Amino acid sequence: MAFTTVGAQEAGKRLDAVLAAHLSDFSRNRLQALIRAGHVHVGDRKIVEPKHRVNEGDLLSVEVPEPEAAEPLPQNIPLNILYEDSEVIVVNKPAGLVVHPGAGNPDGTLVNALLHHCGESLSGIGGVKRPGIVHRLDKDTSGVLVVAKNDAAHQGLAAQFADHGRTGPLERAYKALVWGAPMAAQGIINANLARSLANRQKIAVVKTAGRVAITHWKVLERFGPQDTDSLASLVECRLETGRTHQIRVHMAHLGHPLIGDMDYGAGFKTRHNRFEEPARSALAGFSRQALHAGLLVFEHPRTGKVMRFETPVPEDFATLLSLLRAA
Repeated sequence: MAFTTVGAQEAGKRLDAVLAAHLSDFSRNRLQALIRAGHVHVGDRKIVEPKHRVNEGDLLSVEVPEPEAAEPLPQNIPLNILYEDSEVIVVNKPAGLVVHPGAGNPDGTLVNALLHHCGESLSGIGGVKRPGIVHRLDKDTSGVLVVAKNDAAHQGLAAQFADHGRTGPLERAYKALVWGAPMAAQGIINANLARSLANRQKIAVVKTAGRVAITHWKVLERFGPQDTDSLASLVECRLETGRTHQIRVHMAHLGHPLIGDMDYGAGFKTRHNRFEEPARSALAGFSRQALHAGLLVFEHPRTGKVMRFETPVPEDFATLLSLLRAA
């Protein structure tokens, strides 16, 4: 149980803001969740609204529940571990591995593998279904992912991802194979994203409302016969924000969806016919979005050291890339 008393200068402020100022071990999001779950009292009253305004002299009490037992079971799934210490673990996630359990994927996820490898040391802030997870990659996206092993590390990493690298060293860079190639060498896509009204499983660019989403892109290579426009290209994408399906939706919005992405590039599925063999068959058979999170830079949540991790594209991506270069 944690207690604090509202001072004169805090009178009239939001409950969650006052608690966050006094309880540095908890993020504001975590405190809001505790308030809504009924674990915070103002005097003798249980308050479940984070925006409740407090008065001078109010006694605030927070009952921190024991971490909820993780429902996912530990599973002995191989992990490609790039780095590990008592605070964090960094893995190179393969394509096809779901990050945390959800509808249609109750097990066989990265979380199940981490529970087997780390035991009970994973942070509980992420919730029952996703302990330790501070960011995620789509099932069919490969690459670098960092996981928190305790609540302090979770809070520190979550703050960096929420800040999107504006004031810290956080960097996220992806390599993507896309259909065609933008005319410019590089650019910025600033287009808000929201759930599609036509299909709630998909994300769409919206003109109003939605969430701010910004992607910086740069063409690295162009592919195709010399006497034609580029039929495909290798693009580097750097995230200024991190929204669900952001790169996939933004590149499709630009007119260059990812190769293999049937959710956002189904209209381009016959483009492989413009290539000669063997690139044609390789493109037709590439059954996932060609996206790899190759670079992750962050500040270690305890030591403050800048950590940098880079991984090459996986074998299927590399093979396709080689065939496109030879086309």
